[in-house]
Formats: sequence, structure tokens, C-alpha cells
Amino acid sequence: MKTFVLNGWAASERAWDLCRFRRDRVFSYVEQLDGLSERAMESCRDGAVLVGWSMGGSRALRLAIEFPEKVAGLVLVAATPRMMRAQGWAGMSERRLQALEAGLRMTHGEGFFGVPDGRPNPYMMDDDASLGRGIEYLRDTDLRAGLSALKAGGRLNCPVFVFQSERDGIVRRENAAYLASVLPGAVVEMVYGSEHALPVSIPERIDKAVERCAANWAALPARLPVIAR
Repeated sequence: MKTFVLNGWAASERAWDLCRFRRDRVFSYVEQLDGLSERAMESCRDGAVLVGWSMGGSRALRLAIEFPEKVAGLVLVAATPRMMRAQGWAGMSERRLQALEAGLRMTHGEGFFGVPDGRPNPYMMDDDASLGRGIEYLRDTDLRAGLSALKAGGRLNCPVFVFQSERDGIVRRENAAYLASVLPGAVVEMVYGSEHALPVSIPERIDKAVERCAANWAALPARLPVIAR
């Protein structure tokens, strides 16, 4: 079994410095946009625990929709199937998204995203073209139809953990309730006193979730290996 981490937009691998779980690979947001995480799932011959933060949480959901039989567990950290506001959907405005991009460029994310004192800054500055590609993904992606179909088909059968900050200004807390509604059995853990940078705020809780996913997969009866498609 593998553990794949799908990082957030403009995030560096330092985001996971405080976590202890084994990481077989951390996919940057650019690698995700280039389809490398999909290729890894295609070639995976056994299950994979997917740990996705922010934009990476969206990509983890996309992988679960596409490869449900290969997902050994989902750990969704400040994740959303749709970033932008829409009728009946609590999301960001276009103006807020533009402010997010400007703030990142000015501060490399430090402080702007609520990085706790004494913790590593989980963000990095990237080139304008890559940042622009990420912004387009955040603006355009809507996985709600895919998740509804996944629920209706009953094809995803693994532990799901959802970590959501109650005061996150980027991914609204209503998203956690929605994810629980379309991912049966999902365990939602609200985080108080933190904002969006949860990998450096609650590493121990994320570690435990990954551990529980791995233990559940190991405890399943003997299975035929998952064959790459």
C-alpha cells in the first residue's frame, strides 16, 4: 500500500515537516496539474491512502472519483469540491480569489494564510505561469456531480477523514458537511483556533487518520491485488 500526498496550491513539501506518517510521494500542485498523480494511481498495483490539502484535497477527490477501487483511505484537509461561490454554495468570491493570489505573491504565504507562530511556513513562491494555472484550476473546478455519482454507485469503500477549520477564510466550514453527505461514513473533525494551514497546525491528528486508514486496509480479508488499468 502506498501513501500519496497531494499538496496545496503554492505549497512546498515543508508543509508536511511536522507529520510523521510515511509519504511515498508528495505531488506538488504543478505535478497534479500535469497529471502525475493520475499516472501514479494508474500504475498502483495495491491500494493508496490519499492525503490532500486544499487544492490537493480537490485532486484527491478527483482521484477517488476516477479510481475508487484503489483508494485505501481519504484524508481530506481543508478540502473542497468547489472553491468558488455559487448559488446555494458557500465559496470564495472572485475578488477574494484575486486577493489570495496577491497576498501570496507579496508574502510567500507567511502570515497571510494563518501560519501558526513557530511552525514552518508551508508555502513557496512559484513562477507566474504555474501560479496562474493553479488559479484557473481553483476557479473552474467543480466535482459535485462526480461525487454524487460516486455515492450513488457505492464504489468507494474506505475510511474517510475530513479536517476543517471553523474559521478558514479560504475553504468554508460548510464544505465539511457537504463532504460528509456524499462520502458515507466520513469522520469530520472540526479544528478550532487555526485557519487554513492545517498540516502545520494539527500534524498529530493527520498522522492518526493516516494510521487508521492503513490499519483498516491491512485488516481486510485476503484480497486480489488491485490491477493497474
